[in-house]
Amino acid sequence: MSITLIPESAPFSDEQKAWLNGFFAGMLGLEPSSDEVKAEENRLTEQAEEEAEEDFPWHDPGLNIQERMELADGKPVERRLMASMAQLDCGACGYVCKTYAEAIASGGEKNLKLCVPGAKETSKMLKKVLSEADEIPAASTNGTPATAETNGSTYHRSNPFPAKLIKSKTLNKPGSAKDVRHVEIDLSGSDLHYEVGDALGVYPTNCNELVEGILDQFTEDRTTTVSVGADSMSFVDALTNRCCLKDVSDEFLELMAGLAEGEQQQKLRDLIDSDEIDEMDVLDVLHDFPSVRPSVQEFIASLTELAPRLYSIASSKSVVGDAVHLTVGRVIKQYRNRERKGVASTMFSDRMLPGNELRVFIQKSHGFGVPADDNLPLIMIGPGTGIAPFRAFLQERHARKSSGKNWLFFGDQKSATDFLYEEELNSYLENGLLSRLDTAFSRDQEEKFYVQNRMLENAQELFNWLEAGAWVCVCGDAKRMAVDVDKALHEVIVKAGVKTPEEAKEYVRNLHTSGRYVRDIY
Repeated sequence: MSITLIPESAPFSDEQKAWLNGFFAGMLGLEPSSDEVKAEENRLTEQAEEEAEEDFPWHDPGLNIQERMELADGKPVERRLMASMAQLDCGACGYVCKTYAEAIASGGEKNLKLCVPGAKETSKMLKKVLSEADEIPAASTNGTPATAETNGSTYHRSNPFPAKLIKSKTLNKPGSAKDVRHVEIDLSGSDLHYEVGDALGVYPTNCNELVEGILDQFTEDRTTTVSVGADSMSFVDALTNRCCLKDVSDEFLELMAGLAEGEQQQKLRDLIDSDEIDEMDVLDVLHDFPSVRPSVQEFIASLTELAPRLYSIASSKSVVGDAVHLTVGRVIKQYRNRERKGVASTMFSDRMLPGNELRVFIQKSHGFGVPADDNLPLIMIGPGTGIAPFRAFLQERHARKSSGKNWLFFGDQKSATDFLYEEELNSYLENGLLSRLDTAFSRDQEEKFYVQNRMLENAQELFNWLEAGAWVCVCGDAKRMAVDVDKALHEVIVKAGVKTPEEAKEYVRNLHTSGRYVRDIY
């Protein structure tokens, strides 16, 4: 048993309390007995062994959320919260799945909408788990952000590098329904280093129209000073650079409800758990309740902070030097007769010019990359903007003079307008870097055709590559494409490998555990 001088109610983490107890015990000359020391050592050893042996069977992005929750049934609240996440450890939330869950459980993290790939499904499940929990601490410093480590760099998530835009060039040809940009960013003057498979974190700014629309809802001047955390700035700067205006926080709705009366108050409270609020933004709420207005400081304090967006890096540093390339699809939709813009994607397409500054950092990948053995074959499946990391992979394999074969599956809507990096990929075919390039353009024919269909067409060859030790790398949409590709992979193994569905599951599981089936999905 250790000597305890710091009360349990003190506002410190367990690690801080332990250090302070030891510090003050040393100052006062208080030493535990040898039996107490031995007991404490045994306790810590047992705890470490338990944590090392703990299994997280739900930590599998191939499982749907209901399957994950069933596996976590009966576990402590932090583990049920973890099962609610998308299980990608993508780092978009500033944590990994385990530490984000622990931060919520400890009370240190209040925002339940940080899991980008899990989206509404995850945030709703997090609310449900918390509502069923017996007790959640009010606040704690526990829960370590994934990006707390700086990887030896001066610049990181909490201290992003002020980079400059080199170019933002449209990749689609005229007539396309899409606007996908090839973006180049200058990292000169930073000590940022990235490997292929990593992501670039980008702090976006909100579009001017949305900011102006919100400013018009308040009588206070745009230059009014407000506080965001420990920082002071103008009202307009807070809306432009620091506050999330796309997602409506529960705190904002509670603030509005507290100021409303009668029927309006109830309507605001009903919105909190409604499906409608998932489509609305902050301006919608202000429009719908024009008689309810908090002070600008209360308003700003009730909004969540604008989170960075993560983009798969589309270049190899071995080839592009002090630059980084991205492949960014412009996101825009109509709702309530108003355009809703992707915050970062439209920043690149609509609001930035070469030479403009943006804040960036490197988010390390979790095993997603090229094989360390340059002789191994590599299968890459990346439709649409999912091509991004595979452009980097091919550059890297070329720079390393890798002898392993490379096979790319790429798809999009129309070959005439949406064949991203067409010339570059065809040149890789001609010089032999790409052994195979199989494309699937869904709208070039009456019946839609996707990369998973192309995989099944080439089942035997795919299985032969797998048997030769090939890695399978997938990048793109988690909800549809990745699920369909995973299903096709199982079918390929059943069909070409002459295996039962259970044997195919075990085969794919072994690919996962050996690090040969890796995905960058979102």
